[in-house]
Amino acid sequence: MIEVKNIIKSFEGRVVLTNISAVFETGKTNLIIGRSGSGKTVMIKSIIGLIKPDSGQILYDNRDFTCMNKKELHDVRREMGMLFQGSALFDSMTVLENVMFPLEMFSKDSKKEKLARAQFCLDRVNLTEAGNLFPSAISGGMMKRAAIARAIALKPKYHFCEEPNSGLDPKTSLLIDDLIHSITIEYKMTTVINTHDMNSVMNIGDNIIFIKEGVKEWEGNKDQVINSTNKALNDFVFASDLFKKVKENEMFNNEG
Repeated sequence: MIEVKNIIKSFEGRVVLTNISAVFETGKTNLIIGRSGSGKTVMIKSIIGLIKPDSGQILYDNRDFTCMNKKELHDVRREMGMLFQGSALFDSMTVLENVMFPLEMFSKDSKKEKLARAQFCLDRVNLTEAGNLFPSAISGGMMKRAAIARAIALKPKYHFCEEPNSGLDPKTSLLIDDLIHSITIEYKMTTVINTHDMNSVMNIGDNIIFIKEGVKEWEGNKDQVINSTNKALNDFVFASDLFKKVKENEMFNNEG
């Protein structure tokens, strides 16, 4: 579990995050949503330590991340898995070598054990036959799955995803969502996802934080989104005609 307590962050006198508190639960997909410039990227960067908040606490299973020494920070970061927006695979490495990279960096296992772990992770994301291919030879969806395999190679307790469905078609996006959700439950990870994708909100939003102009405007789950009376949330989530119809149908069914 990750707890964020009263986080404040400003840049050159402009407040970007205002006294935000939230709990990201283990075994659930926790989503941070909001418009561009709302502060959600600053929030996730603060949580993983790329940005230091001006005040507040970030607790990893009751360990205060904001006041750790170098060794303590290293230990917590070893427990993190990252899925970057652009997958961030190394072009000069094969898919298997990409998955092995964090193992080579941080694991003390033998070469044989590292190879077995990397292959297991590829099998888990249904990329068994792609290990010897280079990133340029696989599709965008396969790249995302390879990046997920790399993220879970070290058996992380915490999994962070930055716009995991960016650039993917709707069908592939659903597959990635389902994969992230299933491994979150399977490995009992605390997964935090920064996303604009409303399909993800409705599909895997176990816990959702909506940020507006640096303030936590709303918190709930995918079922509560439909019935929310928060105007700012509704304007954001139901901006498209498709989701407006979802909202209208739900309201009609409730009235009936």
